Amino acid sequence: MVKVRQDQPVREDGSIDLSIWLEHLQDLTEVEDIEEVRRACEMAKHAQDNTDGTDDVWAENSHNSYRTGLEMAQILADLHSDQETLIAAILYRGVRERKIPIERVRKQFGKSIAQMIMGVLQMAAIGSRKNPRIDDSVLGSDTTQMDNVRKMLVAMIDDVRVALIKIAERTCAIRGVKDGSRRKRYLVAREVFDIYAPLAHRLGIGHIKWELEDLSFRYLKPNDYKHIAQLLDEKRLDRQEYIDRVVLRLESELEGVNIDGDVSGRAKHIYSIWRKMQRKNIEFSQVYDVRAVRILVPHSRDCYAVLGIVHSLWRNIPHEFDDYVASPKPNGYRSLHTAVFGPEGKVLEIQIRTYDMHEEAELGVCAHHLYKGTDTRSKSDAYEDKIAWLRQVLEWHDDLGESEGFGEMLRGDVVQDRLYIFTPDGHVIDMPKGSTPVDFAYRVHTEIGHRCRGAKINGRIVPLNRRLQTGDQVEVMTGGEERPRRDWLNSNLGFVNTPRARAKVAHWFKLQAKEQNADAGKNIVLKEFRRLAIELDELDFDRISEEVNYKTTEDMYAALGAGDLRLSQIINAAQRQLMSEHEEQLDLELPSTSPTKETQPEGVRIRGVGNLLTTMASCCKPVLGDPISGYITQGRGVSVHREDCINMVQLQEHEPERIIEVDWGEAGESTYPVDIYIEAFDRSGLLRDVMLVMAAEDLNIIAANSLSDKKENIARLTLTVEISSLDLLGRIMDKINQVPNVMEVHRQRSGVNL
Repeated sequence: MVKVRQDQPVREDGSIDLSIWLEHLQDLTEVEDIEEVRRACEMAKHAQDNTDGTDDVWAENSHNSYRTGLEMAQILADLHSDQETLIAAILYRGVRERKIPIERVRKQFGKSIAQMIMGVLQMAAIGSRKNPRIDDSVLGSDTTQMDNVRKMLVAMIDDVRVALIKIAERTCAIRGVKDGSRRKRYLVAREVFDIYAPLAHRLGIGHIKWELEDLSFRYLKPNDYKHIAQLLDEKRLDRQEYIDRVVLRLESELEGVNIDGDVSGRAKHIYSIWRKMQRKNIEFSQVYDVRAVRILVPHSRDCYAVLGIVHSLWRNIPHEFDDYVASPKPNGYRSLHTAVFGPEGKVLEIQIRTYDMHEEAELGVCAHHLYKGTDTRSKSDAYEDKIAWLRQVLEWHDDLGESEGFGEMLRGDVVQDRLYIFTPDGHVIDMPKGSTPVDFAYRVHTEIGHRCRGAKINGRIVPLNRRLQTGDQVEVMTGGEERPRRDWLNSNLGFVNTPRARAKVAHWFKLQAKEQNADAGKNIVLKEFRRLAIELDELDFDRISEEVNYKTTEDMYAALGAGDLRLSQIINAAQRQLMSEHEEQLDLELPSTSPTKETQPEGVRIRGVGNLLTTMASCCKPVLGDPISGYITQGRGVSVHREDCINMVQLQEHEPERIIEVDWGEAGESTYPVDIYIEAFDRSGLLRDVMLVMAAEDLNIIAANSLSDKKENIARLTLTVEISSLDLLGRIMDKINQVPNVMEVHRQRSGVNL
């Protein structure tokens, strides 16, 4: 049934007697400094007295902001909320209606209370998504609202009290809207029913959830509500007499076995009756738990003892027993539920639980006193509680999916593309999906990012390019000197994935001396080209620098060293230069499918001869972009070699008449076999880890050769892999280089390690 709110103490002139109200508040919950609460009340009253009306489009409550704040505080005191929560509730409506500046709250009552109020304000974004008919000019653009939803999620996960204040505020709203217009009642009821009743359910706040559901049902389906209410009223006296007889019988049975329990009748809520009738397609007379009794006992073992007594007194109804003690509901609810044919053969529902279980069922997370300054549990326990709370919030968003597709939108736009990461202190930071510990370090503070040397996730040291997941607790290990690593800017290595972190790293290097950046950039380029087995004299670096929009090679090197230019851009420019006759290759849309060795690769063209059978030479394995020549074989068509291949040099000396000119054709549509040489300290599982890198890139491995030197404990691997471009080859070698114990990776050609 709908709960009737307790009226505030009013003097003869209609004003609230604040002293009596504060005394009543202290009876409901523990208040450390009642004078501070009094000051908050006086601030809210003064703000109300000095303003006319309200600017708030959601001011459904017929009371003013001062009285609404007191009513919210009463609701929260009934949930045993702490003093900070009560003060935030008292001041919230005044801040929301722009009667009290938030800076004034921060100055007089502290940062924590101000942050709570801001978190509750951000939760209004949910209501605006559910009520598109509200004026967008007041609520903001869709993009702004989605940003507010993200902030709201973080605020809720970081502090459960934010959600409790908002639930209290919406409870006041739906209580006070009874005299409003039909449209206003519908809009408020729709929002409360779709959003805040499920949230109260997820938090396990039973009596608030039932009140919100019944009041919402009253305005959303008034005819159904009145019909069931009338049926309940008609049977109320008979039902109460029946329940009184059952209670006396059970109290006698408990006394006989020395169980100190409490037995009472339990009112069935109107919405839950209607929902059961709809779900099971039954009439009112077939709802078993209209007559219901609740039994509270001291210990869990007593629950099962009482269950045995009940079933010995009356025959239980098959398939109407639920053990939520052994298997609690997702929101933590625990109780035994059974239905029996009671006295006179009438159906009776009985709930059995301990006093603690009952407190949790009524107060939910509030019963645990979580996230308060009085929480003396260990950090690990507190962290586990926050993880559980995080899951509850995300499950609540799943609940929203039942209504108008809103949950699906929210999960798609907010949950899936955002991560919620815990700091060592238990605070929450939201980050884009794919973020790493380095991204997290720069998200916390630029200086921490610059000094980052390592990271722990959930207490374990992890690589800095490890991808974070929602619920991870990250601790950044820092050094004394601000010195980010240049390889963080190498996108192949995956250290930095957020624009903010990349910009911070690049900016740090940009501030260094240009000569230092130029030297670093040149070393990076030369090292990479040697690793890719590209001869430097084959390239015109002035042309490459011009193509990547730098006037000189020195400027290009400096830009690379400062992080303004990516190495992959230089590699791609070099590849295009090697194929400069073919302008269509500039887009580098190179597919990854590969031809077999016995067929002509579509990417090779033989000048002046036409379409002859061609094969890639196994000795040097040229890849797209390498300078190549052809050799006319006997019966196998044209064999394609790199121009600097040792075998090709010898063939040119002994059989120059069989050497023909070939070049890369229009493709880039083919893949070509390349030998990758790997040297590493030998260990178990080394080859498996390297193969996993290849599998992750979906590469085809043609051949693999492994040789171990037992004396030096060195393993040397040669893999023949089908590669479509030099850029891909560089990326693969970067990833192999990250495998533990790997010392060196480079491209091998002509049977010689270069």
